[in-house]
Amino acid sequence: MAVKAAGVAEVTDADFAEEVLGADRPVLVQFTADWCGPCRQLAPVLGELARDEGERLKVVQLDVDVSPQTTIAYGVLSTPTLMVFRGGEPVRSMVGARAKRKLLQELDDVLAAR
Repeated sequence: MAVKAAGVAEVTDADFAEEVLGADRPVLVQFTADWCGPCRQLAPVLGELARDEGERLKVVQLDVDVSPQTTIAYGVLSTPTLMVFRGGEPVRSMVGARAKRKLLQELDDVLAAR
């Protein structure tokens, strides 16, 4: 499994529907892989986000090599892809690593719409 930060749960094809689509709050999914350098750079940012915003946002990661069905179903072609789900539907998609401040700016409307 790809580098994981504290507070960031791992999901797979088997539990994606329950953990992400059935969540009671928005979920940020990082589609990641062991071989992805930018994914490793993003891991501590996601760990901080999970710690700081955990009440408003669930943060998980899905390894694209371990869970290809979900990866294909959501049209993920690059890693890291960050996808936000709310109410079982994808509402935002971002590709590439970014700083925490930039990520929070991009998630502002998602978090405010709670």
